[in-house]
Amino acid sequence: MKKEIVDAYIRILKEELVPAMGCTEPIAVAYAGALAKKTLGDAPDAVELAVSGNIIKNVKSVIVPHTMGRRGLETAVAVGICCGDPDRELEVLSGVEDGELCKLDEFLKSVHVEVTQSRSSCPFDIQVTVRSGAERAFVRIVGTHTNVVRVERDGEVLVDRPFTENAVQTDGDRELLNVRDIVEFADTVDLTPVRETLLKQIELNMDIAEAGMRGHYGAEIGKILIRSYGNSVQNRAKAYAAAGSDARMNGCEKPVVINSGSGNQGLTASVPVIIYARECGVSEDSLLRALLVSNLVTVHLKTGIGSLSAYCGATSAGAGAGAGICYLYGGGYDEVAHTVVNALGINSGMLCDGAKASCAAKIASAVEAGLLGMQMYMHDSEFKSGEGLTARSVEDTIRAVSEVAREGMRETDRHIIHQMINN
Repeated sequence: MKKEIVDAYIRILKEELVPAMGCTEPIAVAYAGALAKKTLGDAPDAVELAVSGNIIKNVKSVIVPHTMGRRGLETAVAVGICCGDPDRELEVLSGVEDGELCKLDEFLKSVHVEVTQSRSSCPFDIQVTVRSGAERAFVRIVGTHTNVVRVERDGEVLVDRPFTENAVQTDGDRELLNVRDIVEFADTVDLTPVRETLLKQIELNMDIAEAGMRGHYGAEIGKILIRSYGNSVQNRAKAYAAAGSDARMNGCEKPVVINSGSGNQGLTASVPVIIYARECGVSEDSLLRALLVSNLVTVHLKTGIGSLSAYCGATSAGAGAGAGICYLYGGGYDEVAHTVVNALGINSGMLCDGAKASCAAKIASAVEAGLLGMQMYMHDSEFKSGEGLTARSVEDTIRAVSEVAREGMRETDRHIIHQMINN
């Protein structure tokens, strides 16, 4: 392969597959709050939080980790201010101890936190203003969870990075993604630069999946799947991915290695592949190469959609998981491409109505679509070009689905947010 592509794909993996604790949207709010407090240099006596509708949607119903079951935007920004370490970014709350929560309670009682919906057209927008007397600090994050584009203190601009309010914010590396090169990359790349990243994904994501199966989190979708449909590898692949989601959305304080800014997508793209690899008894290297396929296909599918939309990101990750499992079974470009097309044909259009317990069930559905997409091709069945959004090639199909999710579902997204805010 061209060195340019190899280097770009390695960079993408290291940028995307990073640990995060809790649902990433409230964690991004906490990170912004912690950074604003650090910039101010003092405990604030007033807080203003302005966020896009999609942030409201994804923070409203999930538990913020290390808060003893508390939810919501006020909690997320306040715990970041009181107890967060901004240097840890998406693990900003990982060092919070239970004894510190008295600070959070006192802060919420004594400091008014004003929450408004921002006027930005960007689906991902977080703006935090903190004040202490006449002193003021401001932090803005746009586009992705740690993309700090503006930091001010008392009118002095400390950080000022260019940004766009478009839903999709791509760079040159991600423009190089395509399914054919992803498969060739997985076939040929020296695993040394990415081994540690992938092993961390296996360790952390399986740990929280197993915790979800042991504990009592959310709707307990993983347990229900096993009790209802047995212990087959196909069912375990769905159940453990769902259990990891139930755990992280409902207070489990274990970190997850994310994909495309999402812990649920990180779990969906990895856990089913790991379950199948262990069932098949393949080598560690074979598992890692299959994870390269699943992770990069997931990033590729999500790139054209944008970080937050009305389109459930688990759909992309489920197709990625199907592609990775197909590769694990010896599939090459043709088999992987048809698996992705079939999976998208089955499940595209599943709505994102915010982060909450039902995400676990959507993950199970997305994994099922990925596995069925693979089985279809193994049995000489496929969706044909011109049927629905299925196009002439896998790349054309991905572009078609991305356009519908990014542009066509904007009005749907507005209606979902309106319903959630008023519910």
